[in-house]
Amino acid sequence: MTYPPLPISLIDTHRVANVAGTQEPIYGPSAIQSVDKQAEATPFTELRPQDLKWTAMESTSVETQTFYLIADNGHIGMAQVIYSNVAGIRTTCQFNTKVFYPDQKKPNLWTSDALDSCGFDERMLSFYADGCAVTLSEDATSYSVKSAVNESSVVNLTVSRIAPGFQVGSNGTSYFGTDPQHPWGSMRHCFWPRCHVEGSIITRDGELDFKGGGLFIHALQGMKPHHAAAKWNFANFQSPTYSAVMMEFTTPPSYGSTVVNVGGIATDGKVICAGAANSAQHTETKIDPDTEWPEPIAASFIWHAKSVDGRTVKAEVAGALDPRLDKIDVMEKYSPRRKMELKITIDDEEKVEEGILFSEATFIS
Repeated sequence: MTYPPLPISLIDTHRVANVAGTQEPIYGPSAIQSVDKQAEATPFTELRPQDLKWTAMESTSVETQTFYLIADNGHIGMAQVIYSNVAGIRTTCQFNTKVFYPDQKKPNLWTSDALDSCGFDERMLSFYADGCAVTLSEDATSYSVKSAVNESSVVNLTVSRIAPGFQVGSNGTSYFGTDPQHPWGSMRHCFWPRCHVEGSIITRDGELDFKGGGLFIHALQGMKPHHAAAKWNFANFQSPTYSAVMMEFTTPPSYGSTVVNVGGIATDGKVICAGAANSAQHTETKIDPDTEWPEPIAASFIWHAKSVDGRTVKAEVAGALDPRLDKIDVMEKYSPRRKMELKITIDDEEKVEEGILFSEATFIS
């Protein structure tokens, strides 16, 4: 979607903040057009191949493709490509890998490497760089993820969706700006909620088999990330029958501390429901002594939506969280993992199933 340029009177203060990194003025909640407005008419749309295109904006932005891995053998992992543009002046690309070992018997493995000679195929569906490729299959049902840029984590994975992908609303996007017809920023997420993973990550200590389940998220923050969100909550629940994903961000006071929550639930072959009427709560916290942020030690993630055939769906994953797997000091991100139960009610029929919850709580400002 292309928009005319903003009138100069509207963008002066925003442009200074965007380029210089300073705090934005207080625009208020009317300056964000949340995707939940789209979801009132169109709760979600299934993804088409063109919805998976890289945008590769020529202005300040961060675009990511992230593959979350839950192996049958207990390993949890992540592989991620980041494409960043700084004020239209400089573009950088990064490939990140993370491995959490079962029972934390070893320290987490984390690698992050700058990529050279980055580019895309003609359809903007696949990403390439020296020693790295994230390639969408011709039938748009699987990604090949390969990276040999770091000898500590040589990645060779195939991530195949076993349920349709979705985006909330008609295009999965919230827009930022005082004039809805001329937004100056955006936030978009699209999901493959339920995937089968094959392949491995080879570390200096040996090869790790990542056969199991997974989640894929393509995200675009079309503005400075800390201007769009002050904090995040993320939940990825995977069980034998169900996959449930939730992504929630809260804007800074510049945009009224507005909460935007998107997510959905899938099973093999179909999306059960998806929408923007979900909630994430930290039901118990403790103060992190190093950062003084409230680290969650218990949480509740609730999905509310209508199924494709119009039935009322409510689902919840709630309870105490395991001790955090990781803390990233630069933005205070806490990552707990735990076996938990999903309680899902469709009309009056309730089912309960145990699975693995991987969640993140991020505090930026």
